[in-house]
Amino acid sequence: MDKIEQYRQLIEQILSEHAQTSSNTDPVKPQLIIDSKNDHYQLTYVGWKGDKRVFGPVLHFDIIKGKIWIQYNGTEDAIAERLVKLGVPHSDIVIGFHSPFKRQFTSYAVE
Repeated sequence: MDKIEQYRQLIEQILSEHAQTSSNTDPVKPQLIIDSKNDHYQLTYVGWKGDKRVFGPVLHFDIIKGKIWIQYNGTEDAIAERLVKLGVPHSDIVIGFHSPFKRQFTSYAVE
């Protein structure tokens, strides 16, 4: 299996695991949005709690130029470290929600 396909599978695994943490009876449902043709991956919650609309991303990843970009992490989990534990090198992970200036001070890729 090539690297990009492996990264796609790892991202889908992480998103699926997070989606399974919600209750089946909860009116707010997780939605996995997977565009493997353009390498965009997102977990979003959609629904209603009483009379209040709930809609928003929980996790968003892109694969850009062979690297996993974490575009948004609305969880308390250290997603980048999870990717490292799954075998992704630090040099192939970009913390996209940090500015390029801040990225240079992390152990991850700048771009």
